[in-house]
Amino acid sequence: MSHFTAFRMSVLASAVMSAGPVMAIEAPAGDARAKAAELAKKLQNPIANLISVPVQNNWDFAVGQADAMRFTANVQPVIPFSVGDNWNLITRTIMPVIHAESSIPGGASVSGLGDVVQSFFLSPKQPLGGWIVGGGPVFLYPSASEQTLGGQKWGVGPTAVALRQQDDRTYGMLANHLWDFAGNANRADINATFMQPFAAYTTKTYTTFGVNTESTYDWESKRWTVPLNLTVQQLVKFGSQPVAFTGGGRYYAEKPEGGPDWGLRFAVTLLFPK
Repeated sequence: MSHFTAFRMSVLASAVMSAGPVMAIEAPAGDARAKAAELAKKLQNPIANLISVPVQNNWDFAVGQADAMRFTANVQPVIPFSVGDNWNLITRTIMPVIHAESSIPGGASVSGLGDVVQSFFLSPKQPLGGWIVGGGPVFLYPSASEQTLGGQKWGVGPTAVALRQQDDRTYGMLANHLWDFAGNANRADINATFMQPFAAYTTKTYTTFGVNTESTYDWESKRWTVPLNLTVQQLVKFGSQPVAFTGGGRYYAEKPEGGPDWGLRFAVTLLFPK
């Protein structure tokens, strides 16, 4: 069994072996229902005061001349810290584990860890004029285990998020920019802007329908990558453990030459409310 296969099996096992039977959060009474509704809303907030551990599985298809597949499992822990009476510091880390088929016919596949991106958001505990906002630095770590899975560059830049939650609707944008400042001089420079506008609608049974783009503009190549994601998320419980399952698909409205045409997403998010 490969290390990559073992990783995927361990992720599945951790979800299945959670304590107790699975139970949908449908219509709890009184305070329990209010808490479930609040948790469903927090799930749509990238900088909520909530510890969560999403494992986001992405499949991209029709890559390159070989119509290859690329699988990326993003492990994305979100951990908030209280800073005084009025502020939170939220850390968001993206650790990608990748399996990429060769984009050239007859080439070899490669699997391993990709480059880690870590963001720090300083956010007021109370919304500002109805808007939830946060900002701070973002860092890129050259952690890839294979040369083809990362840029071999250290990067840094600013990141910010602003969103509004009104009843059952959430909308906003997360953005960052990364420049490289050290690393392998023989690899391409990093100068990229990421923008993620998003909107979501949550029903009374804690099902959320979402749409977003995860657009990147490479200022070196002058090219956009624009996947449009459509997702459905359901909040459930394994015993007393709340878990969110998300499924969906995406279409690449814009991409560099050789980029994927379409993809699928399935995510499992473990939640640890205070």
